[in-house]
Amino acid sequence: MRIALWTDVFVPNVDGVVTRLTHTLEELAGLGHEVLVLTPGDPPDRWGPHRVVGAPSVAFPWYRDVRGGLPSPRVERAVTAFRPDVVHAVNPVWFGAWGALSARVRGLPLLASFHTDVPQYMSMLGHGLGALRRPVERWIRTTHDLAEVNLCTSAPMVERAAALGVRRVALWPKGVDTELFHPARFSAAMRSRLTGGHPGERLVLSVGRLSREKSVTALLEPIRRLPGTRLAVVGEGPHRAELQRRFAGTPTVFPGRLAGKELAAAYASADVLAFPSTTETLGLVALESLASATPVVGARAGGIPFAVDDGRTGLLVPPGDADALTGGLARLLGDAALRARMGAAGRAEAEGLGWRTATEALVAAYEEAADRHRSRRRRS
Repeated sequence: MRIALWTDVFVPNVDGVVTRLTHTLEELAGLGHEVLVLTPGDPPDRWGPHRVVGAPSVAFPWYRDVRGGLPSPRVERAVTAFRPDVVHAVNPVWFGAWGALSARVRGLPLLASFHTDVPQYMSMLGHGLGALRRPVERWIRTTHDLAEVNLCTSAPMVERAAALGVRRVALWPKGVDTELFHPARFSAAMRSRLTGGHPGERLVLSVGRLSREKSVTALLEPIRRLPGTRLAVVGEGPHRAELQRRFAGTPTVFPGRLAGKELAAAYASADVLAFPSTTETLGLVALESLASATPVVGARAGGIPFAVDDGRTGLLVPPGDADALTGGLARLLGDAALRARMGAAGRAEAEGLGWRTATEALVAAYEEAADRHRSRRRRS
């Protein structure tokens, strides 16, 4: 199968959407499928055997690390030459929406995937963007309704998409790299680095994009209230300078962005992952931590409950509740046997979540989109 994949985010960006896409591309190649990736900015020319075509883009003034792609003759020529069997539009709000419209004009089957609750992000980012929430919700409903199949990355996001009025919604199963993220990646050197040279103290890890909507500041009160505890905030993003200012004077380190084996070592070397974000559609970071046998204390919001089994692989707390978050962290940090039990349960669950299974489900959804497209054309 030949798949044209339109996405606003791709390498060199690092986030949950990009992680899912890169693993999916690798698995699609292994299954014998060919993908043309169309994305804004300056991506690599290829990802494995798949060609990647960059599109002209503009930076959003309120979120400069993310660029909006623009239609271009080069992109359209690439799609024409590729002759796709199906189009996959990732988050069809901006550039992905152009992909959805292109599929409709070309008479091609379309699958759209819902990864990010953009209206909720807009409300949280400020800059007056909240006023655009309703129009954006209507636009999302319109672009997703062009698709024969709409996939969401967690059960809560299936419900959210349905609440927005999106039809023909199904679940894209979760996946995690259980070979890379493994408890055997524990590293004394990494633990020393993340604790600022105090490896004997307890270590809470935070991983993710350092942007306002990730709610990293929710960890400020817990780290102040938990003596003998260190916090490592892994990642980069537009909120980093402000976070460093806010956390000044606390036992917190900002090691920057970690990837690959370094990131795996960070997970495996921590005692607990703290995940206070309320805007996650899946919580891939939580899955990576569980695969590393490190339990999670997360907000009971968005897709995090889809990743963390409360009381078995971690603890879920009410979003925005500093006392509950502090209490959850204190409970796990103070009970080594509980951490070990939850860590083992998390690892066992992650072992059944390979990317191959998730990608096979995606291919089945592509085939369903193509079948529905043929049926609709026959009826018309």
